[in-house]
Amino acid sequence: MHDFMVLITVCSFLFTIGFIFWRPQVNEAIPATIGAALVLISGSATLADLGNITETISGAAVTIMATIVMAIVLESFGFFHWATELLTRQAKGSGIRLFWLTNLFCFLMTLFVNNDGSILITTPILLMMLKNMGLKNHQKIPYLISGALIATASSAPIGVSNIVNLIALKIVNMDLYMHTAMVFVPATLGLLLLTVILFLIFYRTLPKRIPSQPKWILKPGQHPLQQPLQQEDRTKFMRNILIFVFCVRISLFVASFVHFPVSLMAVIGSAFLLAWRWYRLKIPPTDMLKKTPWYILVFAFSMYVIIYGLNNIGLTDWLIRLLQPLVSGSLLYASVLMGGLLSVLSNIFNNHPALMVGTITLTNMGLDPLTLKISYLASVIGSDIGSLLLPIGTLATLMWLHIVRKGGVKIGWGQYLKVTAIAIPVTVLFTLIVLSYWVSWIF
Repeated sequence: MHDFMVLITVCSFLFTIGFIFWRPQVNEAIPATIGAALVLISGSATLADLGNITETISGAAVTIMATIVMAIVLESFGFFHWATELLTRQAKGSGIRLFWLTNLFCFLMTLFVNNDGSILITTPILLMMLKNMGLKNHQKIPYLISGALIATASSAPIGVSNIVNLIALKIVNMDLYMHTAMVFVPATLGLLLLTVILFLIFYRTLPKRIPSQPKWILKPGQHPLQQPLQQEDRTKFMRNILIFVFCVRISLFVASFVHFPVSLMAVIGSAFLLAWRWYRLKIPPTDMLKKTPWYILVFAFSMYVIIYGLNNIGLTDWLIRLLQPLVSGSLLYASVLMGGLLSVLSNIFNNHPALMVGTITLTNMGLDPLTLKISYLASVIGSDIGSLLLPIGTLATLMWLHIVRKGGVKIGWGQYLKVTAIAIPVTVLFTLIVLSYWVSWIF
């Protein structure tokens, strides 16, 4: 009976991951739900475990949903059209200048929203902008690949930009404020290095001159705020919204510092922004029921059920025996080993289950508090940045590939790997080494 349970649990995990890789265009919540149901039927995860899982992921799920709602509200205000018009004007006809501005834009969108939201919103905007500029396929690739890598990797500096980071924070009992204090500087330096490497790789391909005023194609029935009219008024309006969203993001860290529920603070911020939109555009909040990607909650919950099943059949016990002697050596060993391991696991299994397995393993190793924290943060860097080596490493990259193909730009695995095989290992190793020295210094 035990062997049957182990077999069903392992097969459920492999089925879920395999299906997501095989059919990335299918909603990933569907295979994850089937996998979770099979794990429950096998008995490796129980109904009692579901209560623990709900408690673990509920706060993270509410926080991430609230930030996605904010992104949808920003889109309905026409913020993203306005931002790309601003990018084009600020590029001043230089393709190289546009490269740096595009990556800055993708970085800020992930910090303001989250990595999945950033990919879903910025990729179609970049596709439209590059098409309206009349660039050829090979000229679009540097902006699209670098934008996707920076948007996804930018979830590393602050935990609130990625649902799996928030779930893992809860498991290791670390607050958002402490997470940011320990990882923001190393991860941001890593992102800067990644951007420089990407620039050097793409320098020859980047168009040197681009149109400075692309023609915008607006959808029928689009709100006047989204049209390129009355530039000063729109700039002032968008600036006010940005200030508000920035204040909401800061409030999450303040809430964490004073031990106020971060998820509740995120909901309050989103509610205020929804009310402002209702007043300004006369759009009631009911559209959020349709536009919010609720499947992300189903996916996260189902994946966690599967990981709980793997944990209960002994996967983490095996990992503990393997890793404990190595991680206990020094902070540098702990950082490089856990970050490297999570990079490998993320590219094999996807970063969601990889970080969950890694985090559960760490909490059962009996490590001292500082080694536990640095091992966890290294795991985050591995799952957020190291996972980008292959397109299958993160859901965000899988979604990006699908959106890019729909947008008529051909980017093959070979083209993607030519870039990431150089940029990602160097960035991850640099970030992990900086992390160990940074944490040693601040503590």
